Formats: sequence, C-alpha cells, structure tokens
Amino acid sequence: MADGIGERRVIHSALENSTLTDTHSDEINYRPVAVMPDVKVIKLGGQSIMDRGRAALFPVLDEIVKAREEGIQILVLTGGGTRARHIYTIASELEMPTGVLAAVGGYIPMQNARMVQMLLAKHGGIFMLIDDFEKLPLYIQLGCIPVMTGMPPFGYWEQRGQEGRIPPHRTDAGVFLSAEFLGARRAIFIKDEDGLYTDDPKKNSKAEYIPRISARELIERDLPDLIVERVCLEYLGRSQWVKELQVVNGLEPDQVARALRGEEAGTIIYQDG
Repeated sequence: MADGIGERRVIHSALENSTLTDTHSDEINYRPVAVMPDVKVIKLGGQSIMDRGRAALFPVLDEIVKAREEGIQILVLTGGGTRARHIYTIASELEMPTGVLAAVGGYIPMQNARMVQMLLAKHGGIFMLIDDFEKLPLYIQLGCIPVMTGMPPFGYWEQRGQEGRIPPHRTDAGVFLSAEFLGARRAIFIKDEDGLYTDDPKKNSKAEYIPRISARELIERDLPDLIVERVCLEYLGRSQWVKELQVVNGLEPDQVARALRGEEAGTIIYQDG
C-alpha cells in the first residue's frame, strides 16, 4: 500500500505483466556472467578409466596434479561406469520409474569421486558435494583440486527419455552443465579411446576416426554409438559459453595434459556458427 490510502505500489520490471510461460525473451537483454571461465572442467570416465583400476587411473591423476602445480585451475567430475549400469539394470527389472534410477544411479559416481579425492588428498584433492558448489572459488583459490560427482542433481525429477527408463541426463550431461555455468569454453571428457569414431572401435575394426566435427553434423549422422551422451549435443546447440566438447584418450601419455593446456588433442565436437 502507498500513502496509507489503499493505493497499490507497482514495481516496474520487464516481466511485470508476463505469465512466465510466454516467449518474451527479447524484453530482457540477457547477458549471463562467466563465473569462472578459466576453470578446466574434466570428466574421468567411469567405465573407461575408473573401472580399469590403478594402471589407467594413476597416470591420469599424475597429469592432473602436474597441471594444477603449473597453475591450471581444474574441476574434476567422475562417471559411474559398470556399477552404475548394474544398478540401472536391477532397478529397471523392478520396474522403477526413471527418477528412481537417476537417484540410485547417482550414488555410484559419488563413490568414484570420493575415491579420487582420497587419491588426490596429498595434492589438495577435496570432495565437493553438489550443494557446496558455491565453495568452488574458495577451493580453487586455496590451490585445491575439487572433485565431485558428474551426475546432475535432477534425481527423482529426472524426465524419462524417448527410449526406455534409463535417465537421459547422466554424468556427461552434468559435466557439460557445470562447464556452462562456470563459463568454460570447453568440457573435457577423458575416455579410453582416441576420440569419436563412426562406430565402437572395440567392436568394429573398420570404424573410422573423426578428429573434428560439428554438433549438428553429428546429430544428422545419427551414429549407432557415441562416445558422449547424445543430450550433450543438444546442449551444445544452444549453449552460451561452452563451444566445444573435447574427448581425449586417458590411456595415452600426455593427452590429458595437452587438453588441460588448451591444445586440440583427441576429438573436438564444436558448436555450429
């Protein structure tokens, strides 16, 4: 009320008469802030790196530690791997909804994150819950290597995919969303292949290597096997900050280090335009 005579005070804004369901996006000049654009957001593949144990994981961690000592800011996220697939299988057989699969499957990459944090503890590795994401600037400033699950926090509210109950937004999606929020140009995925192929090279020896391709072309190709979650290609088509996905082979020496230095190792999937 205004002046005590029953008048309603109006706070003028661009959305004051909006229903919030219309498409008046042009009414606001939307310029999102790049929160921490210098942070390198990387994902340790669950099945491709974590499940292979010491032989695969330790050299990758050594390259991460060396890069951090050189002043490169790094956020490490982990995948789930085979154990997550096992959980999804059991929950699907029990006819659980997609939200339950997302909730229970999210514990596996969190377990992997805790293990990675312990292995990095003497180098400043620190486990970070999703709810503590706002503490990332402090951890980075202190010289730490923050480690967290790659699973996005959709949980029970995860939408069902077009095919089956498996959550469409899994750890690759979480890595992309983290990079986009921070304002990073690239999201880096550490796998056990040199990058993207026309098919799974483990099953098809004739699969052709693709060093560089646009997200639109990749979607149009509709390949039978992708090394990243398909939803990441959709994200890339409309992202503000992330312009490239980089897939490198963590089993090959120096590939992770090159990616962290900003070099074009592995496969680059780029945003059109």
